[in-house]
Amino acid sequence: MALLEVKSIQHSFGGLKAVDNVDFDVAQGRIKAVIGPNGAGKTTLFNIISGVISPDSGNITFNDRPISGLKPWQIAGHGISRTFQHLSLFPHMTVLENVMVGRHKLSRAGILASTLRLPSQLREERDIAAAALRELEFVGLADLAEVAVSDLSFGKRRMVELARALATEAELVLLDEPASGLNTGETAELAKLIMRIRDRGVTVLLVEHDMSLVMDISDEILVLNFGKPIAEGDPATVRNNPDVISVYLGGAFSDVAD
Repeated sequence: MALLEVKSIQHSFGGLKAVDNVDFDVAQGRIKAVIGPNGAGKTTLFNIISGVISPDSGNITFNDRPISGLKPWQIAGHGISRTFQHLSLFPHMTVLENVMVGRHKLSRAGILASTLRLPSQLREERDIAAAALRELEFVGLADLAEVAVSDLSFGKRRMVELARALATEAELVLLDEPASGLNTGETAELAKLIMRIRDRGVTVLLVEHDMSLVMDISDEILVLNFGKPIAEGDPATVRNNPDVISVYLGGAFSDVAD
């Protein structure tokens, strides 16, 4: 079943068509990657899906509900969470506090209860902290919960951002170049983690330049070039597509096993 459906999406910046009539869907419980050369429209597409920008035309549905043109917090409320290519964390807050920020979208406490620190709000805050800690355990950072994010390595900060995205209880997580800046070992751990995210029932859509990672973990791949889809399918199909080889892969990944 398609969880996310993108139909005829277009968006231009001035005279440049960054996304040009893109159609695809993401099946529930799958990992789908969007790849392509720099300037192919990948991040623009992510920005449209997550509500950072509105499409010029076309429609997006999530769980059979239209979300085109909604604001980011409205889309998050529907069950879509996102990470960014450039880390978006609060460096002087603790690891746990950063993850709790993601969880607070589920908070029911109002301004009055929060201001007066009513017992109901305090209980909810404890529940939020406990849920955030569970996500830190999931990504392997529970022992660093009280450490300031500024004291972490870049790779561990990536894990904090993933934990925060999961803390929203999203059904779909958008990962924008999650392997960017990671070393080989960290990328291998990231691959395992993304597959574990899928295995717990969360659908994953990612933009990524690390082709070994993409080919290893993706169930399906969409390839963009100059804003247009040029191929779509499983990793083997995409890797052997002549158009994809010509504009993107070249011979650099001929050693990637089928």
